Amino acid sequence: MKQLKQLKQLKQLKQQKRHTVIDSPYGPLTLVADDGVLCGLYMTDQRHRPLEESFGGRDDMLFGESQEQLEAYFAGELKEFTLELRLHGTPFQRLVWEQLARIPYGETRSYGDLAGLLGNPKASRAVGLANGKNPVGIIVPCHRVVGSDGSLTGYGGGVERKQRLLDFERGTALF
Repeated sequence: MKQLKQLKQLKQLKQQKRHTVIDSPYGPLTLVADDGVLCGLYMTDQRHRPLEESFGGRDDMLFGESQEQLEAYFAGELKEFTLELRLHGTPFQRLVWEQLARIPYGETRSYGDLAGLLGNPKASRAVGLANGKNPVGIIVPCHRVVGSDGSLTGYGGGVERKQRLLDFERGTALF
């Protein structure tokens, strides 16, 4: 009985969700929409990447605006995304993601900085965990968060990608 219920839920999820895969300078990116609203951007081998089956059917026509803004970003022409997002997470995670979206292009903040902005300077670990669960990396720039000493710490897409994204935004990338 429980399995049947889970199968029905997965079927409903697939009907609501759609995805596509686009190329980027950082490898293929999977874009996921929930009822037409972007809810996921996942890199290959990304930590905390949902199961492929949860992305719904493929729809390469649905993601025109997302793809245009990502292409403009990668061309160095866009510094702030204006896409509608549907972010699924806990209330705390969503507060962290809101703070991430406020970090200016080419700048970084520490986990402690973000915890302080949320009113709890001791919550840097919790901020790091929420940061790692960000479902729309690059667009909500979790790559702009560094250790308190400026060091690169974990990144769901890999520390090498994080360094490349930061170098790109600072204009120091070597392609």
